[in-house]
Amino acid sequence: MLLRAQSDALFAEALNHIPGGVNSPVRAFRAVGGAPFFATSAKGAHVIDADGNRLLDYVGTWGPAILGHAHPGIINAVKAAADRGTSFGIPNPGEVTLARRVKEWVPSVGKIRFCNSGTEACMSAIRLARGFTRRDKIIKFDGCYHGHADSLLVKAGSGALTFGNPDSAGVPADFARHTLVLPFNDPDAVAAAFAAHGKEIAALIVEGVPANAGLYLPKPGYYDLLTKLCREHGTVFIFDEVMTGFRLAKGGAQERFGLTPDLSCFGKIIGAGLPVGAFGGRTDIMDHLAPLGPVYQAGTLSGNPLAMAAGQAALDALESTDAYRTLETLGLQLEAGMTDAARLAGVPVTWQRIGSMFCGYFTEGPVWNLADAMRSDRARFAKFFHGMLAEGIYLAPSQFEAGFLSTAHTAEDIDSTVRAAAKVLKSL
Repeated sequence: MLLRAQSDALFAEALNHIPGGVNSPVRAFRAVGGAPFFATSAKGAHVIDADGNRLLDYVGTWGPAILGHAHPGIINAVKAAADRGTSFGIPNPGEVTLARRVKEWVPSVGKIRFCNSGTEACMSAIRLARGFTRRDKIIKFDGCYHGHADSLLVKAGSGALTFGNPDSAGVPADFARHTLVLPFNDPDAVAAAFAAHGKEIAALIVEGVPANAGLYLPKPGYYDLLTKLCREHGTVFIFDEVMTGFRLAKGGAQERFGLTPDLSCFGKIIGAGLPVGAFGGRTDIMDHLAPLGPVYQAGTLSGNPLAMAAGQAALDALESTDAYRTLETLGLQLEAGMTDAARLAGVPVTWQRIGSMFCGYFTEGPVWNLADAMRSDRARFAKFFHGMLAEGIYLAPSQFEAGFLSTAHTAEDIDSTVRAAAKVLKSL
């Protein structure tokens, strides 16, 4: 049984000062019930909470902790950068070094601009695409999340060719009417959208792997179709690699799927857990940004020297080790173990994984899109989540979030996780 007194006291106090007691909604545990714990430190594959509980972590700061928490190379790089100054508001050498490294790893990137979050990267890429094409409309996909910019917080309309509706209070309907939301993995829907609106569509944006409604993968040829349609209609193809970039491969999901998008959005690992984002791509498009072009985008803390140093250290460590093979091996072990545990317990779980990203849906059959994901038994997942937490295993507190492995996880960690899951699943 986990100790709770300190975390409960902190949450009660937080409710007096912070909306919902948290600074990002999923942290509130509303999807699974109960109250969140408060982390005080983390090392390797574990986090320590305010009550001293040591938890095996499969959230990893929602993705950037690919090398585990408090990696020595990253900590040392940040400390050295901090000694030189935490922020300048002036160009610094780290921006040039990291920009060059990203271009080396991601061939589709001709130029890149750093910003402060994945949300900002996607928002800026959309604005750039609109400025470049002189068009207003965009396509996104149901279940894909690209941050909380107004034109992207949109849910599907009542039909495949109706423009979307605001998915949050405070988003004007006039913003949403320029966003067409389509079901993922439906070739006919996207072909019909281009047939009806092709000359009006500035950009199509899609996650490298949709990982904000759990985790589902593109069907073979689907991304090739998106690329083809964008090329035919002069639409900017934006690949959101905020989660997948530098995690699924050095070149991200676009390397794994053999794609060359027009623009790519990055975050998470590019700053090794510090607030950072970036977007980059074709030089002719990127040169439409101010000060060269008419599309304005700016940020006082963009290219922050601490974030640049952390990102460079993370990529250095990934390049100097056999990280991606290690992550694939651990992912295969976890997938096999969790699949067997569910089968032996007689609990319907669809396990989906690519590389070091995973999700177990409490439903039968494959999950290809948001409609499939929504069939999951969320009440059963909530029981599973709390059961695993009681066993010292921290999973994302929502059925509709991906999990992440790090190079700090070990085969023994995976074995202990599978044993805990077998125990909890049998109790459901």
